Amino acid sequence: MRIRQFIVATVIATASVAVWAQDKVVYHIDDASTQGLKSLRNIRNHLDVAPDTKITVVTHANGVDFLMEGAKDANGSAFAGPVSALAARGVSFEICEITLKNRNLKKEQFLQEATFTPSGVVRLAKLQLAGQAYIKP
Repeated sequence: MRIRQFIVATVIATASVAVWAQDKVVYHIDDASTQGLKSLRNIRNHLDVAPDTKITVVTHANGVDFLMEGAKDANGSAFAGPVSALAARGVSFEICEITLKNRNLKKEQFLQEATFTPSGVVRLAKLQLAGQAYIKP
């Protein structure tokens, strides 16, 4: 019976370490014109090298703009394709609801891949306190 308990405990411990060891990163975007395209490239490169990384993108202020339907970069390329491709790889994109209120924006104006958080700044703080690495491209 002790051997069975030992095996069960070992399996649980191994699974716990695997979950704990996963890299978790939050990308902070507050200006889509200077950070949007660069961030998407950085995130793609990040996942190409470390594909198991859990990445959350938190946007607020002018950072939400690249997640709007029809948004394009300075070269005229739509952001929707790269955002969709990264979402398919497990990246989550979050938009600050305070920004929506302050800028009189509606949730329906944003890409379907986007989710919403009550406060982008509070979300950033909570993710960092939970141990996520912070990157601001």
